[in-house]
Amino acid sequence: MSEATAGLFERYGPWALVVGGSEGVGAAFAEQLARAGLGIVLVARKPAPLGETADRVRAHGVPCRMLALDLLDADATARIVEAVADLDLGLLVLNAGANTYRSRFVEANLARIQAVIDLNVTRPLELCRELGARLAARGRGGILVVGSSAGYLGHADIGVYAAAKAFTRIFTEGLWLELRQVGVDVLHLVLGLTATPAMARAGLDLTGAADPADVAAEGLAALGAGPVHVVRQQAEVAARRSGPDRAALVAGNQGGMRAMLGGPGTDPS
Repeated sequence: MSEATAGLFERYGPWALVVGGSEGVGAAFAEQLARAGLGIVLVARKPAPLGETADRVRAHGVPCRMLALDLLDADATARIVEAVADLDLGLLVLNAGANTYRSRFVEANLARIQAVIDLNVTRPLELCRELGARLAARGRGGILVVGSSAGYLGHADIGVYAAAKAFTRIFTEGLWLELRQVGVDVLHLVLGLTATPAMARAGLDLTGAADPADVAAEGLAALGAGPVHVVRQQAEVAARRSGPDRAALVAGNQGGMRAMLGGPGTDPS
């Protein structure tokens, strides 16, 4: 066990649930927690990468369960809760958030907008409610919610996604206030550009992107010091986007955001 993972089992073991754990940052969380001795429950949509990550987790000598499902399914939360019902769960990692739709809002398909909200807001809220109650009753554990620096200001074409990330950050701050009173750590981990397969598939320029393993390690190290931790590569960005001149910040960010996303009208899903 490395110095970076020391103490994780005592504080958050014996089982961790990683939602969005098949690749990228989620897979890095799973492997680092397995290295610390925690059993892992992996939840993701794609069975093949889910199985590959499970094999790497088991290579650390810990048990691993897999649940392949789409978080947009109406029964997704119930199925996840059922999958961990018999486990002494100590840690919930919510990494399954993404922007799945780009459009000017006034021209948008509202069903697809709702899917962005359900993936990034509704399911995390449901899981925090159902599993957070278990952790509170247990009096020990943690909840780590992965967020995005996109939630620090408004964006054209992905405004609902950005708003969802802002909502989740503020929600997590409130949850931190409530659960720290009963021994449960809560953290919102703010990511920026990260070299994940999902971002590569979206065609983003990953020059200078953060490494998923570094991001996961930084998040786990900060978990006990919530409510919000911005990864090192994004700290200056988050500070700048929090300034008072919103018109200048929002308008000034638009060109760089369009360039990163590939121009107007591109759907990075």
